[in-house]
Amino acid sequence: MNLAKIVAEIDQEIARLEQAKALLTGGVTLKKRIGRPAAAAAPAASASAGKRKRNISPEGRKRIAEAVKKRWERQKKSTSK
Repeated sequence: MNLAKIVAEIDQEIARLEQAKALLTGGVTLKKRIGRPAAAAAPAASASAGKRKRNISPEGRKRIAEAVKKRWERQKKSTSK
């Protein structure tokens, strides 16, 4: 068999399979979408549960500020020596 004949037979088989598929699906053919799925298809419940807004108390903010100032002082002392 030559190459052209093999390719022609494959094309005929593909055409037959597409016809059978159209008959089985009722003529509705679905195209496969390329790319990233839409946002609605993504699971929303798990994403929203993990992202809560977190607030820090004024006391906590003050503690952090004092710790940073102490760290800066240590850094300054160590670089000036």
